[in-house]
Amino acid sequence: QVQLVESGGGLVQAGGSLRLSCAASGRTISNYAMGWFRQAPGKEREVVAAISRSGGSTYYADSVKGRFTISRDNAKNTVYLQMNSLKFGDTAVYYCAAERDVSGRYYSKKYEYSYWGQGTQVTVSS
Repeated sequence: QVQLVESGGGLVQAGGSLRLSCAASGRTISNYAMGWFRQAPGKEREVVAAISRSGGSTYYADSVKGRFTISRDNAKNTVYLQMNSLKFGDTAVYYCAAERDVSGRYYSKKYEYSYWGQGTQVTVSS
């Protein structure tokens, strides 16, 4: 079983940047596809970005394409989400997720993930 802990959230002005980290323990994430999701108040949890085990394949929600970058360092057992040009609409709790994988693909649906972190708040002021 893998445990996930997110960090790096905070308050930032519109147009600013943040880098979220997701540190895994209990298992090596090289065997896991990873994803970032977010949930704003009153809204469903939605996918932000996803990455395959190797990092060779990535997925981005249309709303963050060109602004956010997902990456992973399997040696450090950590996944990152670099967020640039932040908008007020990016305000949400951001969650890291993991799913053991043998296919080498990414997963973009929340029901596909078995393991979740506790989330980190990102607040963008307009």
